[in-house]
Amino acid sequence: MFLGNQSGILLISRDPALIAAFEPLLRDSGARITISFSPTSALAILAAPQPPSLVLYDAEAAHLDGESSFCQWLHEVRTASNGHRIPVVLISDSAREDWTTCLNDGSLDDLIPRSIDSAFWRLRISIVLRDFHRMRELDRLRESTAIDAQMDRLTGIYNRNSMLSALFRETDRVQRMKTALSLILFDLDDFGNLNAKLGCQTCDDVLCQIVGRAMRLLRSYDLFGRTGSDQFLLILPGCGTADAHMLCERIQTEVFGKPFTMNRESVSISACFGIAQSRGRSPIVVLRAAEEALADAKDAGYSIIKGADNRNIDNPTADFLSCGNSEEILTW
Repeated sequence: MFLGNQSGILLISRDPALIAAFEPLLRDSGARITISFSPTSALAILAAPQPPSLVLYDAEAAHLDGESSFCQWLHEVRTASNGHRIPVVLISDSAREDWTTCLNDGSLDDLIPRSIDSAFWRLRISIVLRDFHRMRELDRLRESTAIDAQMDRLTGIYNRNSMLSALFRETDRVQRMKTALSLILFDLDDFGNLNAKLGCQTCDDVLCQIVGRAMRLLRSYDLFGRTGSDQFLLILPGCGTADAHMLCERIQTEVFGKPFTMNRESVSISACFGIAQSRGRSPIVVLRAAEEALADAKDAGYSIIKGADNRNIDNPTADFLSCGNSEEILTW
């Protein structure tokens, strides 16, 4: 059996002899069998919520007109099935050049002669399905690997490399659209000592709690990433300095203003913040400005917010007005 009983096979043919020969073979596989007399009507079947797992296309009985007809139909199959790949086997005793091209580019899975015995048919279809499922699993692994490469495994937010790439993209957007862009870099206070006292596992749980609380304060298009063991970066499109300062205050209050539960104990944690405005400058320059502001905040003491001009932001509006239009102020 090359298909489970939850799968389906679509046979496209007008030839009663071929249908009669195939039906017993296909039914022995335990699969659901659907027969369509034309390629056009088959598209509706392929667009169903549960399309078949395999298509057998009788080229002779379907009366293809023109060398490009079958390849065009394969393209229509991809459209009808919402981009989902369905293996297709063409039944023909001849091989046109465009069909060979479809075989080579992978849009057609196999071309099998009409005049072969049932045992050989079963083997060829089994190979098609096996290879198809292997390729699909490989694609899933590639997608999963690509996602893992972008995300921080502990917290589930972006990692440092992804945030740097995003910063370059957002800076390019700022330069083209002349909009505001703010960075917030924050670092946990005295987290190394806490890690030594409570252990890595406990502190990892705290980092996840911090991310969970902070995510509730962000807009859908804000970018949030972990750039160090206890350091985090926010990229805020369309956000001026005043709004960045307001968000820092909300993070201080709603993320770090409440104790964290660790091993049935409540522990208070604070953080320092550095804010920098893009103003269309190089991403590296802006990130360095945020790092310098954060360093100054940490030198000044716990739970401090500093701007890139190396001062406490007691009056953020003045700094905001010097780098953008007041209409850019957003509200969280």
